[in-house]
Amino acid sequence: MRLSVVLATYNEEKSLPDCLQSVIGWCDEIVIVDGGSTDATVEIARKFTDRIFTTTNPKIFHINKQKAIDKAQGKWILQLDADEQVSKELQKEIDLVINKNEYDGFWIPRKNFFLGRFLMKGGVYPDYTLRLYKNGKGRLPQKDVHEQAVVSGSVGYLHTPLIHMADKSLARYFLRFNRYTDLIAKELKAKKTFAPLLIVNYLFIKPVYWFFWTYIRHKGFMDSWQGFLFSFFSSLRFPVGYIKFLFL
Repeated sequence: MRLSVVLATYNEEKSLPDCLQSVIGWCDEIVIVDGGSTDATVEIARKFTDRIFTTTNPKIFHINKQKAIDKAQGKWILQLDADEQVSKELQKEIDLVINKNEYDGFWIPRKNFFLGRFLMKGGVYPDYTLRLYKNGKGRLPQKDVHEQAVVSGSVGYLHTPLIHMADKSLARYFLRFNRYTDLIAKELKAKKTFAPLLIVNYLFIKPVYWFFWTYIRHKGFMDSWQGFLFSFFSSLRFPVGYIKFLFL
């Protein structure tokens, strides 16, 4: 078996059909680990694959992603999120590099869409992510929500981007925002640190720095009002995470 596409899902009924439709008939198998979805996610998945495994829904979602990776049977693994899509152009490039067999893994650029707009600035593009690797060569550390896979061996770069339809609505964005700030709070609690400098850092320094870095330094203002909202709310994750930490 040449290529396995693996996903972890939880309540992804709106995004999953486009994701799976973009790879069906191209890859050799689709492996899905579902975290106990309460919507139609599993029913939709069954239309595309019978390799569906149900488990719990951990805060560190990469735990379920790794479970999907472990169940893959293909020589190569492409790990996707349910809100991502693989274009025909990317399929061709992946086919090419797999056949050449020069590397053990590949970084793939990603086009992120926020409230209907492709974010070209703000430090968001090309947003390389390590998603394609030989079976047995790549693993997720399962410690952080934004972590990348660790590949044992040589790693190359692809040119054609993944399509990432991340946040079609603010409601969808705030679901992720809430999860990320929960993790920030738990990380702070684990460090058992409470100091005046930490308060200043999370309530003032980090949010101001992040907004300046994304909106001014990386020209997020060129992405219209979506660019402003993305920079603004991304900056707020630090004070919100810290305030949640105070109530743990």
